[in-house]
Amino acid sequence: MAETVQQEMERLLTEAFSPTRLDVINDSAKHHGHAGDDGSGESHFTVVIEATAFADKSRLERQRMVNRALGDIPGERVHALAIQASAPKP
Repeated sequence: MAETVQQEMERLLTEAFSPTRLDVINDSAKHHGHAGDDGSGESHFTVVIEATAFADKSRLERQRMVNRALGDIPGERVHALAIQASAPKP
């Protein structure tokens, strides 16, 4: 069985960052009928990720790192992606 977009994002982020926390939340149902809703049920996501790789990085750098790890998913296969990336608290 093929991975869902959510499962693929979880796998890619886990491989890239070995996060101490990872929540990939499918928000698509909240946007049903709105712009960007392609009917797939996988158009809008929120990623909450905590990883040591984000230490000493700006918010923009952390978001770019997540986007790079996800490859063609943001903007190509997913309409909207909210990212909350942080480093673990010492």
